[in-house]
Amino acid sequence: MAERQSSIRHNYAVHKVPFISNFTFMIDFVPFMVSYGFYGQPLNPMINGIHNGFYLNGAVMSEQPQKQKKKRDHLPGKLPAVALKKLPNGWHADGGNLYLLVRGTARSWVFRYTSPEENKRRNMGLGSLEAVSLARARELAKEYRALVKDPQNPIDPIKMAEEDKAAVHAEKGKQKTFQQCADLYIDLHRSSWANKKHAQQWENTLNTYAFPFLGDVRVSEIDTAHVTSCLLPIWKTKTETAKRLRGRIENILDWAKVSGYREGDNPALWRGHLDNVLPKPSKVAKVAHHAALPYEGIGTFLADLRTRKGIAARALEFTILTAARSGEVRGAKWDEINLAKRLWTVPAERMKMDREHEVPLSDAAISILQGLPRTEPPYVFPGAKANSQMSDMTLSKVIRRMGDKKNTVHGFRSTFRDWAAETTAYPREVCEMALAHAIENETEAAYRRGKLLPKRTRLMADWAIYCDKTQSASGDNVTSIGMER
Repeated sequence: MAERQSSIRHNYAVHKVPFISNFTFMIDFVPFMVSYGFYGQPLNPMINGIHNGFYLNGAVMSEQPQKQKKKRDHLPGKLPAVALKKLPNGWHADGGNLYLLVRGTARSWVFRYTSPEENKRRNMGLGSLEAVSLARARELAKEYRALVKDPQNPIDPIKMAEEDKAAVHAEKGKQKTFQQCADLYIDLHRSSWANKKHAQQWENTLNTYAFPFLGDVRVSEIDTAHVTSCLLPIWKTKTETAKRLRGRIENILDWAKVSGYREGDNPALWRGHLDNVLPKPSKVAKVAHHAALPYEGIGTFLADLRTRKGIAARALEFTILTAARSGEVRGAKWDEINLAKRLWTVPAERMKMDREHEVPLSDAAISILQGLPRTEPPYVFPGAKANSQMSDMTLSKVIRRMGDKKNTVHGFRSTFRDWAAETTAYPREVCEMALAHAIENETEAAYRRGKLLPKRTRLMADWAIYCDKTQSASGDNVTSIGMER
C-alpha cells in the first residue's frame, strides 16, 4: 500500500493535479479507497484486483507488479553451483557421499565412504573444483558408490586406484633399459656410500664392461645369456673386475625387481645359478695379496725409516705403529687425536666399515705426533698442496726410495697380523678389532658390543716394542708376548 501511495504522489506531482479541491480527483479516489483501504487491506475482496490500473485526472496509474519467486537452481539437499566459490571453510555435503572441502583458497572434491574391506572411514580425493566440475564430481561419486555398495563384490575405490596406478607404473617400468635402471640405482645410493669414489667406480665398471652388452636392453628382458655375454670376455683375464661387475649387475636387477620393473629370478645370481655356468674365480686366477714385509724384518725397516726426514716418512711410521689403513692416516685430523687419553678416534664416515674406530696410541706413536707442527688445514699429515691431504703415492715413494721395490703400504697391516698370530697369545678377536675388521659371524657380531680397548692398548704397546728391536731374517729373536701381562 505504501508503494502504491508513493506512486500516486509521483503521478500527482507530475500532472500537477490539485489535491482535495479537484472534484474529478474525489470521484476517482473514493472507489480506490473502497477497494484497497488505507493500509493496503482490501475493504471489499470482491473488487480487489479488478483493475490493474485506474485513471486519476486522465493519467494512468499502473499497479506495481508483485515480485516473482526465484526458481531454485539445485535440487533439495544439493550444493548450488553458483555458490560453490563462496562457501566458507569446512566440509560441505552434496549428498551421495560427495563433499566439497574448503580450506582457505583451496576447494577440492572428496568422496567419503566406509571401506568394505577394512570397515574404516576413508576419504578419496576427486580433484580440485577448478579441475573437476560439479556434474563430473557427482558422476564420479555415483560410480564409486556403486563399487562400494555392490552386493556381490564390494570394492574399495582407493585400493582399486592404487592397484591401477601400480600396474601402470610397472608397465612403464618394463620399458626402462638396463642403463636407465643402473643410473637410477647409483643416484639413489650415492649419498649412502661412505667412499665418494665408490659411485665413480660403479659408473666406470658398468660403462666399460656392461653397457656395451646390456645398456639398451629392456631390464625386463635381461636373462642369463645377456649377463654371461659381458662377463665371459674378462672372467679369466680380469677375474677380480668380473666378480665386482657380476655383483653390481645382480644388485641393479634386484632393485629393478623390487621397483616393479622386472619379474622372475635374478640371472646374475652366483650361487645356484652362474656357478653352474662359469668356473670358480679361484680356479682361473690366483688371488693377488698385497706384498707384505715379513714381521722378522720390521725392526730393521723402521730403524732405516727413522733416519729419513720429512712428513711423509713420519706418516708411514705412524701407519706401521697403528696398523691403520693409509687412507685413515692421511685423512687424520688433529681434532681426532686425544693426547691426554692416548687415543685416536677415526669417525665412521672415514672408515671402510662405516663404523667409528678407536686406536690406542703407543709411546712411539705419541712421540711422532708431539714432534709434528700444527698446520692449517687441520690435517695431521698434510699434503704438498694447500688445503689437501697427503696422497697414497707419497707413502709408496718413501718405500721405493728406501730401495724396497716389492712391499706396499697396505702390506704392513699383514705384517702386524702375522706377528700377532704367530708370536703373541692375544685372542683372535682382539687382533681383528685392532685392524677394524668386520666380524664375519653374524651371531658373534650381535653379541660383540665392546671395543676391547684395554687389551688392544696392551697389544699396540707390545707391537711398538717389537718394532724397536732389530730382528734377523731368520726370526731368531722372535719371542712370545701378550696376555701374560
